[in-house]
Amino acid sequence: MDLSLTLPMSAFALAASLSPGPVNMVCLGSGTRHGLRASLGFVSGATLGFIGLFVAVGLGLAEVLLRLPGLAALMRWAAVAFLLYLSWQLARDSGELAGRDQEAPPGFVAGALMQWLNPKAWLAAASGVGAYTHAARPEELAVFAALYAPICWLSLSCWVYAGAAFRRLSTTPRVLRRLNRGLAALLAGSCVFLLLP
Repeated sequence: MDLSLTLPMSAFALAASLSPGPVNMVCLGSGTRHGLRASLGFVSGATLGFIGLFVAVGLGLAEVLLRLPGLAALMRWAAVAFLLYLSWQLARDSGELAGRDQEAPPGFVAGALMQWLNPKAWLAAASGVGAYTHAARPEELAVFAALYAPICWLSLSCWVYAGAAFRRLSTTPRVLRRLNRGLAALLAGSCVFLLLP
C-alpha cells in the first residue's frame, strides 16, 4: 500500500462527508430538534452504515446491481419513499422546543439504513473506491475505510453541532419551523436526483 495515498484519501473523505446531502440535512435537523447528545446515535449509525456500503461497493456490490436492474430500481424507490417520509416528518414539526425530550430522535438504525438509500453515499463510495483502490489490493480498501470512518463521524457531528447551536440561538418556534420546512424541501428535492435515469 502506497502511504502517499492516505492524504488524498482523507481529503476525499472529508469533502464527501462534509458536503451537504440528505444525511447531513437530517443531522442538522436532529441537532436543532433534539440537541447534540441525542443525535449522536444517528451519526454513529450513519457512519457505520456508510462504511459498510463503502466496503460492499469495494468488494463488487456495484457490479451486482448493474446486473440486477430490478433490484437497483427497488432500492431507488425505497430511497425516495424514505426521504419523503423524513421530509414529511420535518415539514410537520411545530418548531416548539418544549416537550422535545419525549420525542425520539432518529436513531442508529435509521442512520445506517439511510446511507444505503442515500444517492450521495453511493456516489461517494463508487467514486472513492474507483479513484483510490485496486481490486487486486484489498488492503487499500481497508485503509481507506479506516480513514473514512472517523472523518465521516466527525463531519456528521459538525452538522449536528451546527443544528444544536442554532437551537440555542433561536428559541422562536416560527424560526425553527422555517428551518425545518427548508430542510424538508431540500430532502424532498434530493429525490429528483434519484428519479433521473
